[in-house]
Amino acid sequence: MKLSAKEFMSSIDFDWKLYEEEIECSIAHANLLFEHGILTEKEAGKIKTALNDIRNEIQGGKLKFQVENEDIHGNIQAFLLDKVGWLGNKMKIGRGINDQVVADSRLFLRKETESIMELLNNMLDTLENIARENVNSIMPGYSHLQRSQPVTLAHHILAYYQMFSRDKVRFGNCLGGINLLPPDCGACAGTIFESDRSAMARELGFDGILPNAMDAVADRDFAMEFINCCAITMTHLSRFCEDLILWDTVEFDFIEIDDEFCTSSRIMPQKKNLDVAELIRGKSGRVFGDLINILTIFKGLPMSYNRDMQEDKVAFLDAANTVESSLALFVAMIKTMKINRGNMQRAAKYGYMNAAELYEYLAEKGVDSENRVHIVGKIVEYAINNGKPIEELWLDDLKQFSKVFDSDLYDKIAIRNVISSKKSEGSTSFESVEKQLEKIAKAKENE
Repeated sequence: MKLSAKEFMSSIDFDWKLYEEEIECSIAHANLLFEHGILTEKEAGKIKTALNDIRNEIQGGKLKFQVENEDIHGNIQAFLLDKVGWLGNKMKIGRGINDQVVADSRLFLRKETESIMELLNNMLDTLENIARENVNSIMPGYSHLQRSQPVTLAHHILAYYQMFSRDKVRFGNCLGGINLLPPDCGACAGTIFESDRSAMARELGFDGILPNAMDAVADRDFAMEFINCCAITMTHLSRFCEDLILWDTVEFDFIEIDDEFCTSSRIMPQKKNLDVAELIRGKSGRVFGDLINILTIFKGLPMSYNRDMQEDKVAFLDAANTVESSLALFVAMIKTMKINRGNMQRAAKYGYMNAAELYEYLAEKGVDSENRVHIVGKIVEYAINNGKPIEELWLDDLKQFSKVFDSDLYDKIAIRNVISSKKSEGSTSFESVEKQLEKIAKAKENE
């Protein structure tokens, strides 16, 4: 494929997505020019009407972006000149392309950040509901992908709740760095046009103005931070998807995901693939790539603006779209999830995860450490060979390994009691999980 230099330099094939922000910023700039007497009231009104018409015509598919107009700024300016003639050239006063692109990008990322935070709210509400319904649902807890300790499903779900809670805080902190308007920058040194840019900032909902014109056009750390937040959220989504993929296998059979989010093999109809979960897991790598992309673009750039920087939009547009679609589909997917509580509890029961309590019991009875390890190992081996969980072994069976065992052992090693015995804050005990849910409810009341 052969491209002309103009086609190669054009960015309209991706930055067209900023047309709403370009028009919003242009309307605010028209108001600024009117306040400073550059535009008459009639001229400002004519330009703003034309810009609103351009927005509607783009949305209706009546206007097509042209490569020869290079980018979103050039295309909107061309559309404006077609509608208002020479008057449109006045819009160039007091602003340059370099600060236009920053204003558009910041406005776009503010909207995307707010949208992602709302999706995270939906995620948190959904996880809270699942946890509340499963305070008493017992399952194996895993480490190294091996059955480790019995836990409740609520405890497992609340672990992800905390991860996504931090994601929401992270995006909220990121929003503060995004929501600042660049000053009149020119190329990088400012302009001779003295304007009340703070009025424009207020009109567009920005918190303030960036203090240095060179910094405003030269850096995109706000976009880097945004993509970093996206990458961390995708990491959490990917890990959760991995759990769901395992849990939905025949080997685990803990859950069943609705067919809407799965496909089956044509030649193996018994096999159901969790395609949405697998794709979300895969798309995490795509967002990691976006982060590496933007960091690499900027790592060796001299001050101030360089053309390399137009590629930043490829990264943040893709990251925003990927994390939003992934969050929305993930929440829809887990809302349909059927939980096989009986299978989870059986897996906990036959996981021999109360072996640690056997060890503690022997310690309480004064058995030395070396013998405790040997005795517990032999009991677990015996239970496995006889196809029984430890708590279903007869007392006489246990006494052949140590005479210290007595009937009081059974209360200690019952799975529910093992869970209830945990006293530390944030543990899996039923009481602790209820307290975690109470804290969540109180935090929501105070938001």
